[in-house]
Amino acid sequence: MAEPAPEPPPELFPDAPPKKRRVQSVLFMCNYNAVRSVAAEAIARAYFGKSTYVQSAGVRSGEPTDPFMIAALDEVGIDASRHRPRTIEELEDWEGLNFDLIITLAPEAHHRALDLTHTLAADVEYWPTPDPTLVQDASREQRLDAYRDVRDGLTRRIKARLKT
Repeated sequence: MAEPAPEPPPELFPDAPPKKRRVQSVLFMCNYNAVRSVAAEAIARAYFGKSTYVQSAGVRSGEPTDPFMIAALDEVGIDASRHRPRTIEELEDWEGLNFDLIITLAPEAHHRALDLTHTLAADVEYWPTPDPTLVQDASREQRLDAYRDVRDGLTRRIKARLKT
């Protein structure tokens, strides 16, 4: 069987978009690792957990995993009930920060990830994601809808970004 032709050097096609390499490990970051990054981790594990190493962490500690997000994920068959929030420092102490890609979901997390990449060889992408906990003065169903919107938006982006 013939070997595939080598790819031409990028300088021959300066306007071509850079070829994205397959992500083997991804870290999702938000403020507390209780809502958005929990959802992103659970979704990515559900769809890509056999081919991609997935973790999540927050910039700060102090919030439990949000029951509305657990319920919204449960509706689509994803169980996040055993998730325990952790900070980026706890994750670093536990296993180190060896990720190909860090996806941040909140401004504070994005700034922290950029600080981290001064010493890490990881790409950082910022996916601005609304905080569904801000929907307070609403019915339970309206609040759940905000979580569903976040869940569905993250699902679309994760499927598009991590597909091989």
